[in-house]
Amino acid sequence: MAIFKLHKGLDIRLNGVATKEKRSASESEVIGLVPDDFTGVMPKVVVREGDNVKAGDFLFVDKRYPEVGFASPVSGEVISVLRGERRKLLCVKVKADSKQVYKDFGVKTVSKMSVQDVKNLLLEAGLFGYVKQLPYAVSAEPGITPKAIFVSAFRDMPLSADFNFQLEGNEDEFQTGLSALSRIAKTYLGISPSSNDRLSKMKDVEINVFDGPCPAANVGVHVNHLAPVNKGEVVWTVDPMAVIFIGRLFRTGKVDLRKTIALAGSEVKSPCYYEVKVGQSLTDILKGQVDQNANNRIINGNPLTGRKSAADDFVGPFTSEVTVIPEGDDRDELFGWIMPRLSEFSSNRSYFTWMQGKRSYTLDARVKGGERHMIMSGEYDKVLPMDIYSEYLIKALIAGDIDKMEQLGIYEVAPEDFAVAEFVCSSKLELQRIVREGLDMLRKENA
Repeated sequence: MAIFKLHKGLDIRLNGVATKEKRSASESEVIGLVPDDFTGVMPKVVVREGDNVKAGDFLFVDKRYPEVGFASPVSGEVISVLRGERRKLLCVKVKADSKQVYKDFGVKTVSKMSVQDVKNLLLEAGLFGYVKQLPYAVSAEPGITPKAIFVSAFRDMPLSADFNFQLEGNEDEFQTGLSALSRIAKTYLGISPSSNDRLSKMKDVEINVFDGPCPAANVGVHVNHLAPVNKGEVVWTVDPMAVIFIGRLFRTGKVDLRKTIALAGSEVKSPCYYEVKVGQSLTDILKGQVDQNANNRIINGNPLTGRKSAADDFVGPFTSEVTVIPEGDDRDELFGWIMPRLSEFSSNRSYFTWMQGKRSYTLDARVKGGERHMIMSGEYDKVLPMDIYSEYLIKALIAGDIDKMEQLGIYEVAPEDFAVAEFVCSSKLELQRIVREGLDMLRKENA
């Protein structure tokens, strides 16, 4: 076990961290699966309104790789195939049966399976799409065997869920999932110094401890330190909750997409954890917890990397927390930023709160400034613990200079790696969007 002590980064402490109390959300009558949650997939719907499906049946597939399907979290009737402009598939909705019926894939013994056997089962069960790859930070291509697989078993974004708590009761499934992935390629498990003993004793993987401020938990940081991605190489990254889904498949023969997520944020009355299914309506979780008339922002994920949502949206496949913070666009402040501000957070000590030690803040969704020319100040490098020239990479992305992107390490980064840098950016640039667009352009050029 290796220990990596990281010094670059920034911990943003916000009010409303979920207490370690688990509640059961009411069962959703309608489950929705959103293709846009699976980055890089070109969805093709394979069901029609009125069809009956079992939990584990495909709702849509990837046009590029038709063998990669996406499983229905529930059994029931397909009641809506929602499309947008140019017939883009936006969502497939299923009305859940009162008694769930699961497609049976058979219980498997991981140690007796080959690489192709493991891949085939993930493809047949519609779980392969939960595996992502670097480069490009998109859903993995089934025909490529990666040089390594990375799982980060802790989270450190503001208001993020505690994976130690999410893991409780799922330890055996997590171990089985890791063992299955290790049949495909060498698997690295990243943990924190505060991870529980069971995580530190997982088998069939190489365990590494990453100790430092956010974003030490980002799997891209782990890849950068352990197996940097060069042109022509591929590594897979798997969310820890997806590892549990994979483990359940091998142990039960069923696609069971139940997971524990946190409901957090300063505008939540009682921040806690809920057991939900992928695709469950956010309304079931927010009911009684959030003032419906308040001017709040609901986020499917954490405040830095999550997606802005409405109450009638659905829990995403990679969502580990739902957060609610003030929108902030209804506030009027005398003299704006020039005031000393005794209750506001600043990463560069613009306010006097830096003298008050470690404390939590209530922040809203305002940008607090306008986009301007990029300033080469070195502020990105202070919060990005990766061996890349981050500011020069962003400039190359803005300019569309593919040669420079490749020289500066574009193949091993994902948009989320720049979330903290975006938070501290004096130029108010949307760094995650810039990185995403650059990766999409590079992927198209290299296709």
